[in-house]
Amino acid sequence: MPDQRPLSAALDDVVGAIRADFEARHEAREAGLAASRRVIQHSANSIRAMHRGEFEQAATLLKEAGENARQAQQALAGFPEIYHAGFIHDALKEYAEASISVALVRREPLPTPEEIGVEYPAYLNGLAEAVGELRRYTLDAMRRGDSEQPEALLTIMDEIYAQLVTFDFPDAITRGLRRHTDMVRGVTERTRGDLTLAAMNQKLEGQLAALRDQLEDAD
Repeated sequence: MPDQRPLSAALDDVVGAIRADFEARHEAREAGLAASRRVIQHSANSIRAMHRGEFEQAATLLKEAGENARQAQQALAGFPEIYHAGFIHDALKEYAEASISVALVRREPLPTPEEIGVEYPAYLNGLAEAVGELRRYTLDAMRRGDSEQPEALLTIMDEIYAQLVTFDFPDAITRGLRRHTDMVRGVTERTRGDLTLAAMNQKLEGQLAALRDQLEDAD
């Protein structure tokens, strides 16, 4: 039976239902955005703590980032079009990058996507960006005179690139992984060059030191 109510009443019902839906979506989006910002902040601070050698602080910050990631995911669980708008992916990518970087630098097992609760595209892009942090840590280790860890980290960087380069899928699936993979190749090759130059300099310094010793003995 057709609705015999005045048009204004029908409009009130229809528009009221739409407004309630939009308000729910807006609230979910705001909650997801706020939690995503906290994920990015805690992840970035975790990486900073890692580079300072403050690994307990890095672990604490990673835990907080993970909790906020769950909050963001839960807030948008019923709104897939907002969930996949991009900002959740970016936050989870940063969380994956931090989780992977800290684990690899500490020589701990590689965390899986399921263990840290992130989707595969975010995990792979985070894995790629972790290589940049490994390079930074490698250079710092070289400045400290550490010759063992830089070589180990370079091997890890090579292994990561060897895996990422096999993902020949459209960006719509991988969320831009190809671009990050190209970055990994460049970063890895620059790091290899830095390590090679450092080794050559160390060898040359050793030869010069030996020559000085010979000259002193001759005198």
